[in-house]
Amino acid sequence: LREMEEELKYAPLPFRNQMMSKIRAYRRDLSMFQREMRSTDLGLGRGNQGDTKYGIFATENEQSTNLQSQRVLLLQGTDSLNRASESIERSHRIAAETDQIGTDIIEELGEQREQLERTKSRLVNTSENLSKSRKILRSMSRR
Repeated sequence: LREMEEELKYAPLPFRNQMMSKIRAYRRDLSMFQREMRSTDLGLGRGNQGDTKYGIFATENEQSTNLQSQRVLLLQGTDSLNRASESIERSHRIAAETDQIGTDIIEELGEQREQLERTKSRLVNTSENLSKSRKILRSMSRR
């Protein structure tokens, strides 16, 4: 449980709060089991009851507890990696969508530029035609 608490120091806050409540529940369960073990006579004699290791099952229980805590940590790590992978995948999709949108915008701006250049060319032609028309009208008005 101590190792789990140490690992949680570096976990994200929402996950940390959730796991801390589970650790508290595990501690309560462990305390309850310890009380039951103390009150249960295993037929091993009185000498072992005061020992916190509870006799011949100590090594086996300790190994089982270590394996369980390692499994829990492994599962938590796997979940964390899966969430990170999903987040990266979402980021890649968003980046691809953003890239596509940018490409579409650039194409549309290119088309708009061509339209503006054609419009400018027409305006220049219209201006030239107006100048010619003015000259013709002036020359007609002088005659």
